Amino acid sequence: MSRPGFRAAWRRTFRCKRGIHSLRVKLTLANVALLALGIVVATAGSVMGMRLYLQDSVDAQLMSTRDSIGDSRITLEQIDSLTAFAALTDRYRHSAPGVGPAGSAPSGPSDAGPVNSGSFVSDGIFVVVGENGRAMPVAGFEATADQRALAAAVSDPGALADDDQPHDIRMRDAPYRVTAAHLADGTTVLLATSTDALHDVLGKALKLDLTVGTLLLALLAVLTMFSVSRRMAPLEDMVETSTAIAEGDLTRRIPSSREATLEVEQLRVALNTMLHQVESAYRTREHSAAQLRQFVADASHELRTPLSAIRGYLQLYDKGMLTDPKERRRAWDRMNGEADRMGRLVDELLTLARLDQRPELRLKNVDLSRLVRDAAEDLRIHEPARPVSVSADGAILVRADESGLRQVLGNLVGNVRTHTPAGVAVRLGVERVDGVVRLCVADEGPGLGRDDAARIFDRFFRAGGGAGSGLGLAIVQGVVQAHGGEVAVRTASGEGLAVTITLPERVGRP
Repeated sequence: MSRPGFRAAWRRTFRCKRGIHSLRVKLTLANVALLALGIVVATAGSVMGMRLYLQDSVDAQLMSTRDSIGDSRITLEQIDSLTAFAALTDRYRHSAPGVGPAGSAPSGPSDAGPVNSGSFVSDGIFVVVGENGRAMPVAGFEATADQRALAAAVSDPGALADDDQPHDIRMRDAPYRVTAAHLADGTTVLLATSTDALHDVLGKALKLDLTVGTLLLALLAVLTMFSVSRRMAPLEDMVETSTAIAEGDLTRRIPSSREATLEVEQLRVALNTMLHQVESAYRTREHSAAQLRQFVADASHELRTPLSAIRGYLQLYDKGMLTDPKERRRAWDRMNGEADRMGRLVDELLTLARLDQRPELRLKNVDLSRLVRDAAEDLRIHEPARPVSVSADGAILVRADESGLRQVLGNLVGNVRTHTPAGVAVRLGVERVDGVVRLCVADEGPGLGRDDAARIFDRFFRAGGGAGSGLGLAIVQGVVQAHGGEVAVRTASGEGLAVTITLPERVGRP
């Protein structure tokens, strides 16, 4: 790990906000607990195995000596004779010239026989006990303190001699393994070996295991903390991003990380997708709210103008200022005209409201060529001087709402009549191309600039503040989208305006 990465991981690990309830601490404690359990189990198994091995070695030595005594069929009297002979031979060997170390001599009676020197059992105690369980003298030598303690520690020498395994005893606060053997004359011999060395080895092994285990636990805790901190870095980025978004920065996204796991990367992608959708929904809501405010303002403005005109003429009539019959007729016609204008505006607003609610259309097979020809005839009747060309041969059927399509054509033709001079040529056409039906209404009028073309479908938008309510093309777009189609506009200043409607070719049974 590089030095900056190491410092960053260190800061993440030991940041003051972290507590015992954090995920990194819980993961670290879980790993340490599992390793500690494994170390305890392994240590217990190794110590028990070592104890059994060393104890088997001690038991094998004791049982070998016991079997040797039992197989020899020796008696206590024979042991006394052998001990006395060994002591006499030892004294002669040490007193004879050239035998043994110069001037050496036995240190005392305790060095002369196998009872005290341990010749029967290496590093052990050998004692003969009577029927009462007390230590007996051998070859005239009284039992030592250790031998008496051994005899006192064994409660039933006979049962111990009949047992196939040595037993544990404590003598003078020291551990021993003890067994017994019967002599030929029925006397019992106790054989014991100290296990202090065994317990000392086990203690050292246990300390070593615990020391190494503790170091491993500390190393695992540190490595786990650093590793988890690096792996948790993407989650911290998620928290920071969420906080920034909660504070109003909807453009923030969760950055990718090289240390991220598959699950964390999947979570990052899912959260970024969700954040994008949230931002889009928020922007859409803000745009819709702005459009609604603009719509209310435009609708109020459009309705206020005819209402003001009607109110003005009514005030003139109420004050008796319209005395001339011609003036009253003109005022009456003006009020009727403004009322009709208000009625058309309200109807268009209601149409847009129904389209916003996605009404269920009355679908049937409609001959779109016939509707185009009818719209061209209506235009010729209203403006006989306008050149009109039609390309709608044959029958082109679509599954649609006939009244809605007639309103679309009426609005497009009415838009041409309102915004172009009477002598400007108009082309109406319909065709079937690549599984769709395309309807086009184009004129050779002044056209629109780029900014006006971008807002042509906005409600109450009128290019250059011209005539009309500004709702015609908005209704066209709403009806076409309700049919699952699209509307496109091609225009430029001085190049006319062409509106192309694309509808899916769906024909049902008549």
